[in-house]
Amino acid sequence: MAKVGAQRAAELTGKSKSTIQRAMKNGKLSFEMDGNDRRVIDVSELERAFGLVPQESENKGKQAVEVEIEKATQMLEMERLKMRIKLLEEQLDVSRDQVEDLKEQRDQWQKQAQQTLITSQYSQKQAEDLKEEIKEREQRARMRRQQQMEQRVKGVKKLQGENQNSPANKENNGQEKSGFDIQGLWHKIRGQDDNPQEKERASA
Repeated sequence: MAKVGAQRAAELTGKSKSTIQRAMKNGKLSFEMDGNDRRVIDVSELERAFGLVPQESENKGKQAVEVEIEKATQMLEMERLKMRIKLLEEQLDVSRDQVEDLKEQRDQWQKQAQQTLITSQYSQKQAEDLKEEIKEREQRARMRRQQQMEQRVKGVKKLQGENQNSPANKENNGQEKSGFDIQGLWHKIRGQDDNPQEKERASA
């Protein structure tokens, strides 16, 4: 341990210099002589006899240490808070990016849904137009068939009217009324020309 003189011993113990000297004189404090024939006392001896008082420099040192420790603690806390804030800011940026991505995806889905709806409506309109066009075509074809049938009926009636008014038809009608069959007579004449024996029989 360090050795100090009477003055320094008084400062360390908080006693007066005379008290320290009396204690050395009556043997309460053991001391030694240094090379300058000056009495010196071991600090441990002072602490045993009187106890040591906290020194101002020591207090200042301790306070300074405590202040530095407090500063370091605050700095560490500040750094921790800064790191926490930075981490939260990064998470916020990531969340914002995710929100933007979700908004873009939502806009794309809405656009696709609108396009699909428009396409569906357009296809439905096309189907309705096609259905209406087919219906009109069928109606026109039915009308054409009906007109053709009417024209055929008119043609047949016209032909029937012409046949009834023709001379041959009148002659035939006269033959039917009179009961005279010209065609049968003609066939008989033709048959006699073809068979001479029948002709001779007819002339006899």
